[in-house]
Amino acid sequence: MTGPITAGVDGTDESLAALAWAAREAVRRDLGLRVVHAWRFQPDAAADVADRQAQEGWVRDAVERAVATVAERHPGLAVTTDVVEGRPAETLAGAAADAEMLVLGSRGHAAVVGFLLGSVGQQVIAETARPVVLVRAGDKASSEVAGHEIVVGQQGEPQDSAPALRFAFETAAARGATVRAVRAWTLPPVFAYSPASLKLLDDAGGLEPYEKKALADALRPWRERFPQVHVVEHVEMGSAGQVLLSVAGRAQLMVVGRRAHRTAVGARIGSVAHGVLHHADCPVAVVPHD
Repeated sequence: MTGPITAGVDGTDESLAALAWAAREAVRRDLGLRVVHAWRFQPDAAADVADRQAQEGWVRDAVERAVATVAERHPGLAVTTDVVEGRPAETLAGAAADAEMLVLGSRGHAAVVGFLLGSVGQQVIAETARPVVLVRAGDKASSEVAGHEIVVGQQGEPQDSAPALRFAFETAAARGATVRAVRAWTLPPVFAYSPASLKLLDDAGGLEPYEKKALADALRPWRERFPQVHVVEHVEMGSAGQVLLSVAGRAQLMVVGRRAHRTAVGARIGSVAHGVLHHADCPVAVVPHD
């Protein structure tokens, strides 16, 4: 699908950075920009905005000011706005349904591991079937320069990472950037070997050559589809999260796949995506598996 790039804004510095990032990406991809703000009536607000109409007016004014800044920077960009009364997580997840991607602000490094996204961000990522990009306050266009790569994690079979690879190659093509495709591997327990897997490893010449071939196979269709995109194949022994973060310093965007897991305390987005979101300094795109 090809829809607008949707940015969720709430007036915070991080959401304004997300809006700026979304606007730049919309211009690169020749797409429209949709700006969404979810608000809830606060009856105990200050006296001058204590009624519903006044609060909605205040919210709309704040959104319009943010959009005016974007429109001034990108005069040819088509921008629409939606101010919706409702729960933020549900509103944003709904807004993502017909979007090319949803862009949100992230608070940055949290004091307690596991609370970087907060309940809204984690729920939105887990619920939507569209890519979600997290942008921190202070993110600047200057990070999107030549030499900074689109880093993407690849794991499993080619089809397992196809959505993340597609997103990475599309982004790199729009920016004229290099894709660094990262595949991490670890030594499996000896009891995990089967006669079939042993034969595959033997045919490949060992574990590392096998992993390199697996990455090359996964990349082949995307290299053919985007021949203009330069690709670096990066295979390294270690945990996926650690290997991805080891190259984060050269990334203008990191792309990871995710499978959402349901637990008794809510949706979880997986350890690799969670770890990268918590520690990477650049924007991170979380792309759901098909």
